[in-house]
Amino acid sequence: MSIQLKKSAVGATLLRPVQRSGLDAALREASPRARQWLQATGFQAAEHRHALVPDADGRVGEVWVGVSDVSDAHVLSALPQSLPEGRYRLADDGLQVDAQAAALSWALGCYRFERYRPAGRAPATLVLPPSAAAQAGLQLAQAITRVRDLVNTPAEDLGPAELAEAAKALAKAHGARFKQTTGDALLKAGFPAVHAVGRASTRAPRLIELNWGSPKHPRLTLVGKGVCFDTGGLDIKGADGMRQMKKDMGGAAHALGLAELVMARKLPVQLQVLIPAVDNAIAGNAYRPGDVFRTRAGIHIEIGNTDAEGRVILCDALAYGAESKPDLMVDLATLTGAARVALGPQLPALFSNRFGLARGLMDLGLAMGDPLWHMPLWPGYQGAIESSIGQIVNTGATPQGGAINAALFLQHFVPEAIDWLHVDLFAWNPSARPGRPAGGEAQSLRALLAMMEQRYCKK
Repeated sequence: MSIQLKKSAVGATLLRPVQRSGLDAALREASPRARQWLQATGFQAAEHRHALVPDADGRVGEVWVGVSDVSDAHVLSALPQSLPEGRYRLADDGLQVDAQAAALSWALGCYRFERYRPAGRAPATLVLPPSAAAQAGLQLAQAITRVRDLVNTPAEDLGPAELAEAAKALAKAHGARFKQTTGDALLKAGFPAVHAVGRASTRAPRLIELNWGSPKHPRLTLVGKGVCFDTGGLDIKGADGMRQMKKDMGGAAHALGLAELVMARKLPVQLQVLIPAVDNAIAGNAYRPGDVFRTRAGIHIEIGNTDAEGRVILCDALAYGAESKPDLMVDLATLTGAARVALGPQLPALFSNRFGLARGLMDLGLAMGDPLWHMPLWPGYQGAIESSIGQIVNTGATPQGGAINAALFLQHFVPEAIDWLHVDLFAWNPSARPGRPAGGEAQSLRALLAMMEQRYCKK
């Protein structure tokens, strides 16, 4: 991210944000040269559009930038890759962009996944006065970058072991405690469902755990689905369905990104992060349709389809997290195609056993431009996941209500006394928008963090 936090911005080119509704007034205050140029070029202050205004020597004297919402997380995201290289600063007069939004949007506009393909030109640099708000924007951008990088990394270079190393590095950076339970040790430790899904891979399954914070504070448990690659198992996916399955650990990436923000902001919580990390592979010892497993919670689950593996590994992690009786438990997972059919790629589906908690989070996300959509844990569909030989089955009786069926399955492993949020997300941009290139994406991080700050940082 090409941002400098400095008091002095000598030599930096001026950026002048303006809204369409305020363009006429801004033009009246502009210099005659700037006004004439902008009118001649037809500048309308449309969102994510800009105009380079020359000075008397023909160089870029200032840049007029069309904006809609000055607090939007992508307010300046179109600029870093489209402006000429160099240093820029926001004007001190006129319309003022929120400092956190300026830092965050500029940093997101700079993002490129460069592990395998070198970047082209360097992005333009924004010089911002140092402030707590600007620093908070950079923290958010760093966490979002972590999520994107993890999701974008191919499974060849990001298996369960590498995901564990990413968690270990994050723990070390923030003084958290890290542990993992690997391979057949999962059976001894009481994680049979995680073991069952991951046992067919040459890369051992594991349960990754990170703990941070004082035991005096409320316990916050984050659970992330870490399927590093999903073939579908014996119920194998078709080629189109398997193409992007490197992103099936998107929930784990989100759990790590959210944990990074919780620790960086030093929220007064006792944080626990749990990531069941597996490859859903095909081999002679792969788990099978029709198998029944006794999970950590003692519930016998029947396997209706091996491609519904995410809820199988999550059930052990949720049961383990619940044993510590957290104040709040949040699981994040790229869980169902049904949620994408219902809501599309930009809206994560939100489920909760607390109606008010879910609606409050949804309202907060909509206000922040980091949306989630509240979906029902509809009890009338419970019969669709009842098993004739086990207690519940990991697939519904019909394709209808698939995201709800998955959430109802998970609810069996969360005691009613625990506040619980389940986020079924896509973690991916199918196409590019300013600050949101095609590929891995962080969704709902800002909304979840804001909710947690409201919940735990009451003044």
